[in-house]
Amino acid sequence: MNLSRHEYHISLEWTGNRGTGTDSYRGYGRDHVVRSAGLPDLPGTADPTFHGDKDRWNPEQLLLAALSQCHMLSYLHLAVNHGVAVTGYRDSANGLLRLNRDNSGEFVQAVLHPSVSLADEMQRELADSLHSQANKICFIARSVNFPVLHEPVLPNHSRGNNNE
Repeated sequence: MNLSRHEYHISLEWTGNRGTGTDSYRGYGRDHVVRSAGLPDLPGTADPTFHGDKDRWNPEQLLLAALSQCHMLSYLHLAVNHGVAVTGYRDSANGLLRLNRDNSGEFVQAVLHPSVSLADEMQRELADSLHSQANKICFIARSVNFPVLHEPVLPNHSRGNNNE
């Protein structure tokens, strides 16, 4: 078994055919389902700006979620290694997508706002410093071509949840 190589598999099915396929730009739905064996289906769509359904996940949200999740998991790993007891972790992340004149676009930045609760507040400085290291080892952050920044906030000053 090769522990340095990991493969991931998903399937994607477009479910937005309203009967006439893509005969017009507004005539088809952007709905789709992302699947992976043994996991619940993930209902996807386009951003509502691009005729998607606001009640489904869009690729831009999923990319930002992947960055946030990966940072948290990397951070928790480092916390254990440095003897920092994390008792709570929340993030309110935002990303900036730039659209180009040729109808392409790309993320130009993501900012994570992790709020970490600690068993011992005397470790706050060390705990906050681990975000920089977590960013360096996060697989997803290392895989994107735009900056992934982090601006830690104290738990009682968190920016709320992503539903705001």
